[in-house]
Amino acid sequence: MFAEFAIEPSVLLILCAVAFTAGYIDAIAGGGGLLTIPALLTAGLPPHLALGTNKLAATFGSLTASVTYYRKRLFDPVFWRRSLLFTGIGAALGTLLVDQLSSAALEKYLPVVILLAAVYTLFNRIVPDDQLELPKQNRRLFWQQRTQGLALGFYDGVAGPGTGAFWMVSTMAMYRINLLLTCGVARTMNFISNGVSLAVFLVLGHVFILLGLAMGLCLMAGAWLGAHSAIRFGSRFIRPVFISVVVAIALRLAWQAWS
Repeated sequence: MFAEFAIEPSVLLILCAVAFTAGYIDAIAGGGGLLTIPALLTAGLPPHLALGTNKLAATFGSLTASVTYYRKRLFDPVFWRRSLLFTGIGAALGTLLVDQLSSAALEKYLPVVILLAAVYTLFNRIVPDDQLELPKQNRRLFWQQRTQGLALGFYDGVAGPGTGAFWMVSTMAMYRINLLLTCGVARTMNFISNGVSLAVFLVLGHVFILLGLAMGLCLMAGAWLGAHSAIRFGSRFIRPVFISVVVAIALRLAWQAWS
């Protein structure tokens, strides 16, 4: 199916280096797709194939990061089970509708929204790293989890940039938990939406499997290093990296949409 695509060894090395960098950044702050998708497009893949191949590679990275946070007891799958379920549903719906949605208006306003996320994080009071308590479960929290998961899963299924940033900011705002717990939630939800979206892209035949696997292994290495860096150095490391990545994402999207 993909025999017509031949990747030169030098191009493959560059793509793998980009994937490693994206995995490191994504495990801390999200936004790795802003590196890998343009790199795949530059390598000559058509948009639908670039999106599907990126989902394959990103699934490796987000799995590695989410498992790392889980092993450090920074993610409770039972507490977040509603978020997990509705994120998967949203991702499936978004991927199925990706070719039927007009993104022109979204592309115009998205940079502003992402910049606001950076401003919120900059001025928001950060919960100390040693406070690992989750909020009490109640009906309101259950509906928050469902709505957040469905909306952000759908957005990621449409291949929306900055999904990790939205997960982090919305989770901090809605549940008042610290940055380490927030990273665990964001990376795990990214894995769910990436995995479900990947399954749909595979059914549609929009995945360059060998290239996705090669980049995925490099993403795994970068994600492992990034997650351990975040856990070791805590919010004093995560916060500036997150703000820098979000501002960079916003500027790039603004240039792409308004230039």
